[in-house]
Amino acid sequence: MHKDLGDFQTPPLLVSAILASLRIHNKSWTRVLEPTCGRGNFIEGLLQNDVVPSEIQGIEIQQKCVEEACVVSKQATRITITHGDIFATHLYNDIQWQDNGPLLVLGNPPWITNAALSVLESKNIPQKTNIKELSGFDARTGKANFDIAEYIWLKIIRELAPERPTIALLCKTSVARNVLQQAYNTNLTLHNMSIRKIDTKKWFNADVDACLFYVEVGREEPSYQISVYQDLFTTQLHSTMGVIDGHIVGDVLAYKYSFPVSKVNNVTWRQGVKHDAASVMELEVKEGQLRNKLGEIVSVEAEHVYPLLKSSDLFHYGKTRPQKAVIVTQKKLGADTSVLEQYAPELWKYLIQHRQFFERRKSSIYEKQPLFAMFGIGDYSFAFYKVAISGFHKIPKFRVLEPVNGRPIMLDDTCYFIPCSSLQEASLIAEVLNSQTCLDYIHSILFLDAKRPITKKLLQRIHVPSLTEQAKYVVEV
Repeated sequence: MHKDLGDFQTPPLLVSAILASLRIHNKSWTRVLEPTCGRGNFIEGLLQNDVVPSEIQGIEIQQKCVEEACVVSKQATRITITHGDIFATHLYNDIQWQDNGPLLVLGNPPWITNAALSVLESKNIPQKTNIKELSGFDARTGKANFDIAEYIWLKIIRELAPERPTIALLCKTSVARNVLQQAYNTNLTLHNMSIRKIDTKKWFNADVDACLFYVEVGREEPSYQISVYQDLFTTQLHSTMGVIDGHIVGDVLAYKYSFPVSKVNNVTWRQGVKHDAASVMELEVKEGQLRNKLGEIVSVEAEHVYPLLKSSDLFHYGKTRPQKAVIVTQKKLGADTSVLEQYAPELWKYLIQHRQFFERRKSSIYEKQPLFAMFGIGDYSFAFYKVAISGFHKIPKFRVLEPVNGRPIMLDDTCYFIPCSSLQEASLIAEVLNSQTCLDYIHSILFLDAKRPITKKLLQRIHVPSLTEQAKYVVEV
């Protein structure tokens, strides 16, 4: 496998199973396009079908794979393998067909993100565009990251819309969700969508949630719902995913039976601190001393050191007190850190000694910021009481946090929290968030295969006032 190409060649047995599963739709296609055809396993599978498409075209960037696919294609006429770049090819304008019948787009596009390709310094990457149409801060951070397969999906839908194709591609389930959301956001006319899950451990020795994503484009009014099946052949519907009020819901039926949600929410969830310099900013208490991840003993002004919980610590919180600490260089976003030289000379000396760790930070969010700047910092960070949840765990557990030795607990940027003014307020909010009503609602919109199942966007959809009203509490939040 070529890592920088996200290259998972599809096993012939899986190809056969996919082609067989497509018969469920009782459709036939005279033309087939495979936009990233690899060695031609799908083309070979098509040629073994009882009814072979009149015309097959494949595009592949790897010369060696093109040569292998051409060997396969010699078995039949009207098969064209093009050595080309999917990102540089306009799928409607550049591909010439002899046939004009129904078109199926089939295959297995790369399973890798644009950020991963950038790290690998790969040239196999689409032209930099803001495909999710994000603005400002979101476009400059992780929210702008996307799977290459997602880009290819949207390219196929948009460029081949005049052909009204059927698309059936293997992809990560998260890619299917993102395509659904983007289709809704940009009014793409998709309908008759389904997800059929596959065993990636069996077929690719990969631990990722993936599926055969089936979509029909442009024939009817759009329908932004996806039927979800647990395997390629079952006829038993597992759940229906869909877009409701602009948001993707994992289980439409469960969502409709959950508590009513208002579009107006007067509770703001916050994310923990972000510094991207864990080696020197995050500390551990060992033998009564603070040590950084380099093993160095750290002695700085105590007023800039706070107890810290990361996702795993927070998820298991209650069994042990925080064993970690974090250095906080600012009280609010953008605050001048050079004043530390005067007011916290020991910290300033420590930071200067380790400034290379801050200068190496690659994220563009630190551009034009003070050298030792942090994000996710504000008055809310210093609230003595918080209701917090881990973003990385699949079981939602809302924890009440109290100060430790008179110091508010800080969270890292994998955690989310509501700042509270009192222990009573925090306890009441946590109780309603941990209620079965709320948990049922969360599970209806939660996607367990996501790298970060709990997000700020998801939490912001929980209408805490409705929950407190249902629980007959009166809580000012």
